[in-house]
Amino acid sequence: MSANPRLASILRLSSRNHGTQIICRRCIYKNTRVFSTSRVIRQENSEGGGSALESATATATAETANVLPKTVRELILTKDDIKDQAAVKGWIQTIRKQKGVCFATVTDGSTAQTVQVVMTPEQGSPLTIGAAAKIVGSWQESPSKKVQQRELVAADVKLLAESDPGTYPLQKKSHTFEYLRTMPHLRLRSSTSRSILQVRSTALSQISTYFSTNSFTQVQPPILTSSDCEGAGEVFAVTSSDRKPFFTDPVYLTVSSQLHLEAMALAMSKVWCMSPTFRAEKSDTARHLNEFYMLEAEMAFVENGIDEVMETVEGVIKSIVRGLVDNEVLKKDLLTRRTDDVGLLEPEALEKRWDGILNMPWRKLTYTEAIETLKTAVNQGEEYKANYRTTNPKGKAPDVPIDEGAEFKFPVEWGMNLQSEHEKHLAYIVGHGAPVFITDYPKHLKPFYMLPNENHNGKEEEGRETVACFDLLLPHVGEIVGGSMREHRYEMLEGEMKRRGMSQESINQLGWYLELRKWGCAPLGGFGIGFDRLLAYLAGVENIRETVAFPRWFDRCLC
Repeated sequence: MSANPRLASILRLSSRNHGTQIICRRCIYKNTRVFSTSRVIRQENSEGGGSALESATATATAETANVLPKTVRELILTKDDIKDQAAVKGWIQTIRKQKGVCFATVTDGSTAQTVQVVMTPEQGSPLTIGAAAKIVGSWQESPSKKVQQRELVAADVKLLAESDPGTYPLQKKSHTFEYLRTMPHLRLRSSTSRSILQVRSTALSQISTYFSTNSFTQVQPPILTSSDCEGAGEVFAVTSSDRKPFFTDPVYLTVSSQLHLEAMALAMSKVWCMSPTFRAEKSDTARHLNEFYMLEAEMAFVENGIDEVMETVEGVIKSIVRGLVDNEVLKKDLLTRRTDDVGLLEPEALEKRWDGILNMPWRKLTYTEAIETLKTAVNQGEEYKANYRTTNPKGKAPDVPIDEGAEFKFPVEWGMNLQSEHEKHLAYIVGHGAPVFITDYPKHLKPFYMLPNENHNGKEEEGRETVACFDLLLPHVGEIVGGSMREHRYEMLEGEMKRRGMSQESINQLGWYLELRKWGCAPLGGFGIGFDRLLAYLAGVENIRETVAFPRWFDRCLC
């Protein structure tokens, strides 16, 4: 195997010019020979020679550092033997102490997978579950290959931090999500929590790359705002600790960055942000958090209406999923089913979710078409039950199978807000496992800033006005993205605010937003993605609380 030519030349140069003693320690990692240097500087060296040698040695050290694995993830990906030089630093997840040998699994958070370490009983004696340690040894094939293809045979074990086995609460290999939520400061140490945090990190990286490639500028909108973008009134008011007024006007934690993003888009053309969002909703469900993250984007000069915006949504979500699927280690983490992981989707079903996003066509239908689809499902459900009663007059009719129709709690009629049960049914029936866009909702259901659709049918459409908007539905989840074209005409926007009965005080507070329409307001479009909800879908967890390191929901803010 050939040596690293650049590193070898640096070392030869240092030896020839500055009297350096070269020590070659042969270490095999990915077919590369690794050198380490030990400097002996002669006193008769000319002044300044030491600095040149220092530079050469620093370069050699940097290249050497880039060769050896630094994390459990990198070590697992290493297919070649590493003699005596493989090092791992992490926490002991399991340990088995036998008479002649000791086995431990070590994790460092870089992956949910672990490295199996083989030690002597003396080396393993101070180690307990949860303890931190540094282990140096040989990375080689495992004789049994039942647990792991390769293992680390320890030459040196150093205990870095103790863990009392009598009090450490995470002794088992896995725990239920409900139990782990009672100790948010420790639950991140569980394998599943680590995997989900890695999903989050990978998704953020993919998002940044996608937007950068498509000429978007990342921006940081404010968290404190005087505007309630959604107009729902479910906001957290901000006060100082002495309860005295701090700002001139009432100030809230943001519920959406959209309004400020529009101002930025009218300066930068295309912008995006990933920001915390706060809603004072008293909803204790698996779909809701009071603090969550929104991926939001705004675009100026949108010529093709919501189709252009929806295309961007599809692009960024596919980019996220592609990053997960192409990540060999993370994909294995997510598809490894662990004992007691109640609330995790089965691996086959999770892969179908990814495939539905990447390889199936995304369907589109209007709100009006969606209502007709739901009405048809209701009629089919009633027919199914009637047929059942005919053949089983004394039996109680069962729930309607989804393929035979539907029976909804909320009646279906044009002008209603689609409920979660409606969205999930549409995603299943229309999408067949792929995402579904629902477009052109009734105007009265949406915020004041959305651009009205043109009315081509005159008076017969009166009372059924729609706006250029969309929601994206995912199977089993429902709505996860909302977007629209924005009203870019000053008079129309101001008129809509008044038509909706907004007080003059509220209109004045949004004066800056109206004023954007006075000078060069090109057609605007944008969207917001519930980032945590999307991650829950992609990671296969039922509860959105598992996707956040320290979740906050109604009546719960534990640390």
